[in-house]
Amino acid sequence: MHVKFLSQIKDVEKKSWDCLNHENYPFLSFDFLNTLEESDCVSEKTGWQPFHVTLWRDESLIGAMPLYLKNNSQGEFVFDYSWANAYYQHKKYYYPKFVSSIPFTPATGPRLLYSSINDKKTTAEQIFKAIQKVSKENEISSWHILFPEEDEKDLFESLGLNTRKNVQFMWKNNNYESFDHFLEFFSSRNRKNLKKERRKIIEQNLEIRRFSGNQISSDLVDDFYSFYVDTHLKRSGHSGYLNKDFFEKITNAIPDNILMVLAYKDNQAIAGSFFFYDQNNLYGRYWGASNDYNALHFECCYYQGIDFCIEKNIKRFDPGVQGEHKIKRGFEPTFTFSSHWIENYDFSLAIKDFLIREDKYIKDYHQDASTLLPFKDL
Repeated sequence: MHVKFLSQIKDVEKKSWDCLNHENYPFLSFDFLNTLEESDCVSEKTGWQPFHVTLWRDESLIGAMPLYLKNNSQGEFVFDYSWANAYYQHKKYYYPKFVSSIPFTPATGPRLLYSSINDKKTTAEQIFKAIQKVSKENEISSWHILFPEEDEKDLFESLGLNTRKNVQFMWKNNNYESFDHFLEFFSSRNRKNLKKERRKIIEQNLEIRRFSGNQISSDLVDDFYSFYVDTHLKRSGHSGYLNKDFFEKITNAIPDNILMVLAYKDNQAIAGSFFFYDQNNLYGRYWGASNDYNALHFECCYYQGIDFCIEKNIKRFDPGVQGEHKIKRGFEPTFTFSSHWIENYDFSLAIKDFLIREDKYIKDYHQDASTLLPFKDL
């Protein structure tokens, strides 16, 4: 077996890469990662330089992980600025660092691709050894695996990486037959509040339409992208991490993994949300609106997603990071994870100690947030 680092994902065959994606996780698909690169959303200029790590037996690809060389911590959603500052205060360099993540996408999922002829642990061990070696040779401070699944977190932990917890809010499909069936499990007051929110869409003469697969046209993408840019400019002063070229390419590359929700007033599109999905998960990612409408964000980003999951029997809905307002709408506090290897021994010990102390507060927060769920006592 031998390891190769790739400066672009198209240095490997699409079929070889996707054969290792056993869960058909859309964000690890060749098309998704390649679209990020081809649209220049991911590049050295944007701070995400591809350095994908691949494991080979002769000429056969038997393992891989997305890997990026980073000179900042933007677009990661696992915040390590205090670690970088500690390095700076000790006259050391935290950047560059390695990150195995889906750029700009804080969605829990597999991070390690492996072949059935080579078990998962052996693949992880070989990749870790290669990353340690190249890190020491090139003064790369660390390796960070963001939002892995829990079993992968355990695997990386067994190899010596430190685990960091956080909390996001997920909706879980308990075999609901309809949205009203879902609401039957709410307390009376919370059910009334949510129904009132959904009625506001009708009261404002707004119409909601959903599109997926070959229903998604270039005109719909144009509409959505204009809302996406406007909203980012208002909130942050920049147009967002993703450009129009990305949205145009990705809707052509993996249309059967995409759901778009658009809101219309007088038959004119005025807002929209953009989701990805697979057999078991819906991932809510992007939103934009031309103007503010009462409760429209909740409808397009949460309730339409829940409706879609119930219709398609999708088990989990991950609507994105942060947002405690999601709790009252039935999204449950759920632990997420990241795994960290720090090359410098002293800093590794200090960060491990920090994570142990932080873990207590994360667990307390999870417990407190769980008390705010809208469900009635059964």
